[in-house]
Amino acid sequence: MRGLAWGGGLLAAGLLTAACVIGVAMAMAYPNLPDISELSDYKPKLPLRVYSAEGNLLGEFGEERRRLVPIAEIPEVMKDAVLAIEDARFYSHGGVDYIGVVRAAVSNLGGSINQGASTITMQVARNVYLSSERTYTRKIYEILLTFKLEHLLSKDQILEIYMNQIFLGHRAYGFAAASETYFGKPLKDITIAEAAMLAGLPKAPSANNPFNNFKRAQQRQLYIVDRMVDAGFITAEQGKAAKEEKIVLRRGANSVITSTGNVDDSGNSQSVHAEFVTETVRQLIYARYGAETYTRGLNVYTTLKSADQNAAYTALREGIQDYEKRQFYRGPEAFIELPSDPAAREDAIDQVLDDHRDNGDVLAAVVLSVEPRKVVVERSNGDQVTITGDGLKPVQSGLAANAPPKIKIRPGAVVRISPNSKDGWDLTQLPEVEGAFVALDPNTGAIVSMVGGFDFNKNKFNHVTQAWRQPGSSFKPFIYSAALEKGITPMTVLNDAPLFFGSSVTGGQAWAPKNYEGTFNGPISARRALAKSLNIPTVLTLQNITPQYAQQWITRFGFEAAKHPAYLTMALGAGSVTPMQMAVGYAVFANGGYRVNPYIITKVTDQRGQVLAETQPKPLDESMRVISARNAFIMQSMLQEVTRSGTAARASSTLRRPDVYGKTGTTNDSHDAWFVGFQPSLVAATWIGYDNPRKLGSRETGGGLSMPVWISFMQTALKGVPVREYAVPSGVTNVNGDWAYDEYAYDQGVKTLGMTDGQLIPDNTGTTGNEFIQPMPSGDERNRILDLFRN
Repeated sequence: MRGLAWGGGLLAAGLLTAACVIGVAMAMAYPNLPDISELSDYKPKLPLRVYSAEGNLLGEFGEERRRLVPIAEIPEVMKDAVLAIEDARFYSHGGVDYIGVVRAAVSNLGGSINQGASTITMQVARNVYLSSERTYTRKIYEILLTFKLEHLLSKDQILEIYMNQIFLGHRAYGFAAASETYFGKPLKDITIAEAAMLAGLPKAPSANNPFNNFKRAQQRQLYIVDRMVDAGFITAEQGKAAKEEKIVLRRGANSVITSTGNVDDSGNSQSVHAEFVTETVRQLIYARYGAETYTRGLNVYTTLKSADQNAAYTALREGIQDYEKRQFYRGPEAFIELPSDPAAREDAIDQVLDDHRDNGDVLAAVVLSVEPRKVVVERSNGDQVTITGDGLKPVQSGLAANAPPKIKIRPGAVVRISPNSKDGWDLTQLPEVEGAFVALDPNTGAIVSMVGGFDFNKNKFNHVTQAWRQPGSSFKPFIYSAALEKGITPMTVLNDAPLFFGSSVTGGQAWAPKNYEGTFNGPISARRALAKSLNIPTVLTLQNITPQYAQQWITRFGFEAAKHPAYLTMALGAGSVTPMQMAVGYAVFANGGYRVNPYIITKVTDQRGQVLAETQPKPLDESMRVISARNAFIMQSMLQEVTRSGTAARASSTLRRPDVYGKTGTTNDSHDAWFVGFQPSLVAATWIGYDNPRKLGSRETGGGLSMPVWISFMQTALKGVPVREYAVPSGVTNVNGDWAYDEYAYDQGVKTLGMTDGQLIPDNTGTTGNEFIQPMPSGDERNRILDLFRN
């Protein structure tokens, strides 16, 4: 008995001593605790988010991917799943689970702490203010902070902070962000099974999240479902159904890709391909808000229409890929040796394809076998694809028996495949050519779609706003618009015949250029000359009104005079423009003569929805007018002729509507291919070319390259849009079915130009310049000059 008494005394003394030590330690530590009053108004780091006009998330930028959700808006199933696994007694204890603390201490006596026993309040204290080190000192601070939190905040406030603050892998902070990251859906829509999987992430968010290790994530999910049943949060029947539910992820090696999209690390949603748009918005917002851009939780709403944006993205990529399939095959991207052992072969394929990622629907694969009319490849997911027939045409040179080693397709070659319209596959290659597409509302300037290139990740240069290129014949409408003010009408007869240029007109040697085809049409109306994109009539027109007048006139449409020297080559688009400028310029024709400024941001709000900035489109008024309504109307009718019976007739016939207007354009040596056009409610510009200008191909034109992209986009964008014809403004007269200004009707304007044989264009010395005329050169120099006059 005496021994028991001594033992009891010693235990009591030990406990008292430990309590005193802990008490002294806590008393010394308490004054050093951080101020936690700011948590009463919880403001975590929130990323910049960019949205479409419909409210679809386009992208986000910031160190932490987080969406702040008030506790009242967090679904019960999510809260129940978290409480079941993390802290079932959360609402009944005072912040510290004493039984758990004692259990952890006993378990870890004699070594560093391996067992936590942390409540949700303790986790909040640790995650917000402390490190994750496992020491007794940190645990003491954690407990003290827990007491302060429980005293300062309500249970719901603490749980709200936890649900929004906790790291859950893949840069997702908080369960709302995790729901979007892993399942592609808002938190309010998750199921019991999905909530259980998310609730299992705090233990090992980086290693055991469903993207990195689906098997372990699912094991913990099933365990949490059982805990939810045991705690009474769900019934046994609900638990059984949750265990049987198939989890569908947004992406990942073990997931099924859904159509809901995915916000990737570049800040762009794959559900709406708006990479160039979100980057443009990011730059604009950063210029205004600086470093706060990435932590303040700004929400930026844009003019972008999701359906139109995806239509533009798809149309441009398909147009570029169609062009690429007509080019010479440059060969596989790499070669590897294929091991005979199946497992080793799979590892080798995985390793090489990790360096050659998929590019949208242009997928990377490794060739397994090659026959003259059949190639079998394997994808990174193990799928084998067989390509036969027409699917091999783009790479025929690489399949030839005598193909050089660099381009020969053989087993182990890393190649590209893409789906075709016949539900099969094509062997292809990543394009080198680039492109741009932009569409906007001509009445407001609101940008509804913008694609700055084939692939943002490969080339972040935004060709819509940054690429200065020659517009070619797509610039001719601006010359004819200027000519209308000088008495030329659509009925003016222009002589499509050989011309001679004096040296002072060309700025160099005298030349006698022809149309590119080497043929001439003779007398032709200005309307038909524009419809057929004839060059000589346009040069005659510019010579008549003078390049100096035209140079000033085009500034009304937003073009820079300095980019368009006052020479006759201006008639053929030898200046420099951006695709955005072309869209804005054609918008003047589309809206009846008003200049609108393009814009993409409609509203900026903070994390609580308070409006910080807002853009209201200005209604069209006379202060914005740059050309008369009658000038715009006649140009509309001439551009409609282009799409009805001219070089762009395919546009009207394919779209099966009369209210489309536009112009093709191809530049010197086919370096640039354009199509710019509009419907009264929408204007769009398309450009295709190489970054380092080089020939697209002797038969490649704006009508063949860029116009199909424009048509494909409009098939989606104009679906359901009623046909609209322009009303006739005052100041014009219809003469024999064509239009002219009142004062130039009935032969009161310029009736003909260039109708004398051997027409000579005088230079600024007052002479014809024929004394300087030299014979047309031969060879490359001759072709270079003639290329200036291609449609």
